[in-house]
Amino acid sequence: MDRLTSLTVFGQVVECGGFSAAARRMNMSVTMVSNHIQALEDRLGVRLLNRTTRKVSLTEIGKAYHERSKNILVELDEADRIANSLNSTPRGSLKLYTSIHTVRFIAPIVDQYLTRYPDVAIDLTVGEGIIDLVEHRIDLAIVTLLPPDSSLVARRLTPWRHIVCCAPSYLGKHPVPQTPADLADHNCLQYAFYPYGNEWHFEAAKGKTQSVHVSGNAVTNSGELLRQLTLSGQGIFLAPSFIIADDIRSGRLVRLLRGYSPIEFAINAAYPHRHHLSSKVRSFIDLLTEGFAEHRKWMNPHDTIDAPDTD
Repeated sequence: MDRLTSLTVFGQVVECGGFSAAARRMNMSVTMVSNHIQALEDRLGVRLLNRTTRKVSLTEIGKAYHERSKNILVELDEADRIANSLNSTPRGSLKLYTSIHTVRFIAPIVDQYLTRYPDVAIDLTVGEGIIDLVEHRIDLAIVTLLPPDSSLVARRLTPWRHIVCCAPSYLGKHPVPQTPADLADHNCLQYAFYPYGNEWHFEAAKGKTQSVHVSGNAVTNSGELLRQLTLSGQGIFLAPSFIIADDIRSGRLVRLLRGYSPIEFAINAAYPHRHHLSSKVRSFIDLLTEGFAEHRKWMNPHDTIDAPDTD
């Protein structure tokens, strides 16, 4: 049997929750659906699905295989759509979502896009964190963090790292932390959507990470509020480089723990995996990729952002 068809049938069985529902959706007999699943399991030599008279569920191996095969089918579907849309002109409404602090990077891209594609109208929503793209009918989101269990398809635009920083006035009252562990004794201002909560993560030797449990007197989902509190000397901020780079360069904030690198994240262009990627979305992603290329060095700093020494 055709392997790609079997993968598609497998995905539909998982999504529909059963053989009969998948057969109806694909206009295929239940027997044929069962044959495709059996062929896939025979080829792999493993059981992918647990079958009972009432329901079908994934085995542990099946769950892992489904996640991988789903991405393969999405990429194949995208390749087909790219080929079909090469000669089409983007048109209609493009609904975007982005975080507050990426607006300054997005603005020139929106300007360029509207000039290049006058038949498209852009509807841009700005907020903090990630929202349900399907529920809000968002075509494309430009996000600095993805949920760990995200089912979104993500196009990596640029890596970025946090910078541990504080105001000079804070260091006038507190000792300079020498290692990440020292942060446990400081007032650490925390971003509510940081993926690891109140454990700040740093890269260690041989690809491992080290973490420190921090606490402080402010937790918020506003990066700008944390920046302002840091500037006033309230505490130490694990800050995205793109929020405080200018403050570091000007000396308004000082960089701490230069010998320790916070773990890497990425700004991504994300969309739902079931979403039919149109030419208007694809063309916007292409412009995003070009636009963010110039930001990569300073958004993922090691020694690329000048800062005064704190030793």
